[in-house]
Amino acid sequence: MLMKKHIAILRGINVGGRRKIIMSELRDMFSSLGHSNVRSFIQSGNIIFDCKTGKSNSGLEQESTLAIKETFGHDVPVIIRSTQEIKEIIQTNPYIEQAKIEDLHLTFLKDIPENEHRLKTKEINHSPDQFLIADKHVFVACFGGYRNTKLNNSFFEKKLKVSTTTRNWKTILKLYELSQ
Repeated sequence: MLMKKHIAILRGINVGGRRKIIMSELRDMFSSLGHSNVRSFIQSGNIIFDCKTGKSNSGLEQESTLAIKETFGHDVPVIIRSTQEIKEIIQTNPYIEQAKIEDLHLTFLKDIPENEHRLKTKEINHSPDQFLIADKHVFVACFGGYRNTKLNNSFFEKKLKVSTTTRNWKTILKLYELSQ
């Protein structure tokens, strides 16, 4: 069976001493699920792995979330994208020309938000910060820094009614590079 490369993005591990997971143990857990070429990038929970192509992102997310609960005892949201999806995201960032790389972030959405929730966000203005919802992710440009913006995970989860996790643009680029 053909293998397909994926990236797992975990939410809220190894932050402030909470939900501590050692990366080597997380890599071992992903390997135990039958994945190969498992690699991690930084301590915030980014795993690159090869998987049999018959599994959907959603199925991989459920499998990984359950395995993390069983292995580490933590309820950790996991969002998975193929490297092809990450490539397309990188190619379509609408803010790449107008913002510095350190101002750019990508918020991953667990599911496509309902249209009524998406429409409500069109009325919101947190200028100079900007965002664009596209499918199962949100492009975010934070001109005052991510820690100072209101366009954070909590904001998008509250407004869109879906689980989220965010990575800075340098991390997105590095994850894609490492997946090649």
